[in-house]
Amino acid sequence: MTDPVDRLLELFTFDELGDDVYRAVNVDRGHGTRVFGGQVAAQALAAATRTITVPHHLHSLHAYFLRPGRPGIPIDYDVEETRDGRSFTTRRVLGRQDGEVIFEMSCSFHGDEDGVDYQLPRATDVPPAEDTPARMLWIPDEERERIPFELRELGPSDADDTGWHRSTRRVWMRIRRRLPDDPLLHACLITFLSDMGAVMAAMAPVPEHRHEQMMAASLDHALWFHRPIRADEWMLYDLHAVSNHGARGLTRGTMHTEDGVLGVSVAQEALIRVLNDRQQKNRSDGNL
Repeated sequence: MTDPVDRLLELFTFDELGDDVYRAVNVDRGHGTRVFGGQVAAQALAAATRTITVPHHLHSLHAYFLRPGRPGIPIDYDVEETRDGRSFTTRRVLGRQDGEVIFEMSCSFHGDEDGVDYQLPRATDVPPAEDTPARMLWIPDEERERIPFELRELGPSDADDTGWHRSTRRVWMRIRRRLPDDPLLHACLITFLSDMGAVMAAMAPVPEHRHEQMMAASLDHALWFHRPIRADEWMLYDLHAVSNHGARGLTRGTMHTEDGVLGVSVAQEALIRVLNDRQQKNRSDGNL
């Protein structure tokens, strides 16, 4: 059986179609009717990095999920070389299936510069990763070894007197094995992981609305890469719901290393609808 990390890395294998268009692997993994958004964002970023010829490092990306991707159908990533400057390099990427645009992203790369160093600290009420039991939401225990990453869920923080949660999802995460020392590869894998559970964290922690009553889908996604961190070392992904209104939920989050280095900030808005009884039945029947 193929090593799960090798299978993950195969996602970044492209056929070059010419004119900065790259066709990506998109197998049918049997996990629903949509391609995982983190995969699409990570592949788009990997395609963009193929056009970067100067020593600039990714510092941000901003993406929109326009249509659900379909498993088993190749995705073509069309990279536009928007700007090549001395300090910054910018790319725009469109993801297409059968000629239809399903995804759009802008990403920016920055050369090394000196500056003031200040950061938001990591939460102090979180146990170290090695002291946190292995727990992966949505993934049965018997399938854990087939997954290329490790997750150790901590759950949300307790609500304060006003009902506000500082964190609505906290999880230690990392890729299962050591990877090459390629900062852009680690950025692509962190982008992949950043979409895991972000929609859940965007949902307001309202007990009367169970997850099976909700329909949710990512709308847009943004990451800022502050300092180099590795996807194969433990990262604390700490997310909190900012707002729920008009069937949209916004979450913000951070990724810190175990020793407290703030590597990445994340923001995502999701469509979050409370389903009525008929819609819940249609979903249970596979019609929603």
